[in-house]
Amino acid sequence: MLNIHNLTVSFSGEDLFSGITFRLNGGNRVGLVGKNGAGKSTLLKVISQDIGYDTGTMAFEKDVKIGFLRQDIDFVAGRTILDEAYEAFTEIKEIERKLDKVNQELVERTDYESDSYTELINDMTDLTHRFELLGGYNYKGDTEKILQGLGFQREDFDKLTDTFSGGWRMRIELAKLLLQKNDILLLDEPTNHLDIESIIWLENFLKNYTGAVMLVSHDKMFLDNVTNRTIEISLGKIYDYKKPYSQFLLLRAEIKEKQLQAQKNQEKEIKQKQHLINKFKAKASKASMAQSLMKQLDKVELIEVDQDDNAAMNIRFAISKDPGKIVIEAENLSKSYGDKHVLENVDLLIERGSRIAFVGQNGQGKSTLAKMMVGDIPFEGHLKLGHNVEIGYFAQNQSEHLPPEKTVLQIMEDAATDGNRMRVRDMLGSFLFGGDAAEKKAKVLSGGERNRLALCKLLLAPFNVLIMDEPTNHLDMASKNVLKKALINFDGTLIVVSHDRDFLQGLTDTVYGFKDKVIKEYLGDIDYFLNQHKMENLREAEKRTKVVVEKKPTNTNSKQSRAQEKEQKRLQNKLSNLETQISDLEKEIINLDALISEDFEKVSAEPEFFKNYEAKKELLDEVMMSWSELDDKINA
Repeated sequence: MLNIHNLTVSFSGEDLFSGITFRLNGGNRVGLVGKNGAGKSTLLKVISQDIGYDTGTMAFEKDVKIGFLRQDIDFVAGRTILDEAYEAFTEIKEIERKLDKVNQELVERTDYESDSYTELINDMTDLTHRFELLGGYNYKGDTEKILQGLGFQREDFDKLTDTFSGGWRMRIELAKLLLQKNDILLLDEPTNHLDIESIIWLENFLKNYTGAVMLVSHDKMFLDNVTNRTIEISLGKIYDYKKPYSQFLLLRAEIKEKQLQAQKNQEKEIKQKQHLINKFKAKASKASMAQSLMKQLDKVELIEVDQDDNAAMNIRFAISKDPGKIVIEAENLSKSYGDKHVLENVDLLIERGSRIAFVGQNGQGKSTLAKMMVGDIPFEGHLKLGHNVEIGYFAQNQSEHLPPEKTVLQIMEDAATDGNRMRVRDMLGSFLFGGDAAEKKAKVLSGGERNRLALCKLLLAPFNVLIMDEPTNHLDMASKNVLKKALINFDGTLIVVSHDRDFLQGLTDTVYGFKDKVIKEYLGDIDYFLNQHKMENLREAEKRTKVVVEKKPTNTNSKQSRAQEKEQKRLQNKLSNLETQISDLEKEIINLDALISEDFEKVSAEPEFFKNYEAKKELLDEVMMSWSELDDKINA
């Protein structure tokens, strides 16, 4: 579908990435990973042709359709959900407009025998035929089915899109992409602002997607569940492996270890030869041997070890002063948005040192309660902050409100006080905004860089209670880990709104579950919360999926049991053989990829090369599908 060769993209004279080469085929579900600012979103924009590139080639198969789910969704104000979803059918809607115009003319005109009238009849026939071919008589029904499948109710269809949260607006955009039937799907952090139910739907959709998918995500579980290939951008290069994220990390570490060992062996060999050269040069009888060894050394290609970008934030959250024992006390809290009641008669008592996670589906009031606690929105009921309480608040969309034309340094200096203004440069350096990076304008920062800046700005104000609403959105894996460690070491009171189980594990000791306008307290960590619901993970917990515990069958028939064991062993052997075949094919394809990367023109001149290359990839997909079906059968 897409072939990229020696692609280079530069900004301000510096290469963001250089000479990258890869191919995208149907069935590829690629996780595009790397640190914030590495160029992931830029690469998606290049593929979608939103922006250009400096050198290299990018070749698409004929008539390939690309769908791009961007980080920032910008709907036209005043459209209903249905109106916005119908925007997926650009050509159908254009034909509808033309048909309306032709029909109107036919109604108004009476010159039935004229050539122009006959031409109108022919236009209507052609337009009607094209309308039918494109599914014009079915698109409205298809749209309603998809929207309902994504959780919208029929009564929502005529509501304006701007009355819905970011997660629901994301679902509308996803519905449009699904209805368009694109060949290549580009998704830039699709799980941001989505609740667990939405993420599960998206996972299932992508698993069954027949085209090619390339997605940027920092959600490890999502990547592992969806992708079958990982491309990492690091220090301007790419590392491409036919594995989901967790397996990619293991393989990458294994390859780097082998590179290090090979490099050590080579250095030892070079040192030995150099020693012999120095020894033989002094003897006339050995001069020719010394010359021979020197020629050998000249031909040696030095083994390089893949370099990692190990730059990381350095965060420390310190409490401003000790608060009283009770930090937040609330009675009969209620909040409504028009006719929609979000919370009703909520009572809360949060003590000093509490570490609380807010979990639940979008729209259940998690962010609403956080905003009520910091006084951002009005509410009904009583809420009181305790003695000496100072709240630090990281809003879900905080990074979006940074002034676009101001530089990183200006934004920090504007928020600084006389007491910490001298520390601004050092703080920015701790958040990876050292040197020239501090002079970047906010509008050119990536989503992760904006989040890092918002976190840095948060530290300028004193606090002993920290409320964080989806703080990991846009943050890369390394930054998420650094943030988690800093929060674990925070001695104050912590309240975190998150859908990320990996992030919450070990971070909090109390969970507030939000559902149906009420809040239920669970005195335990996130794993305790899951165990209470007899569920395997937070995704099921938020979806409230019932877990059915199957009883093991009683062995009343020993022959039947032995037959089952024998069949199970046969299937396991078959599975093992398929795994070996997959491993061999992957190695062969890696070798072919290396040949393409080393000398594209040479392999292109071989008529059977790419035919063999594609055949091996197709065979790999078939074997992997067989493995998946057999694995499901064994574990059923």
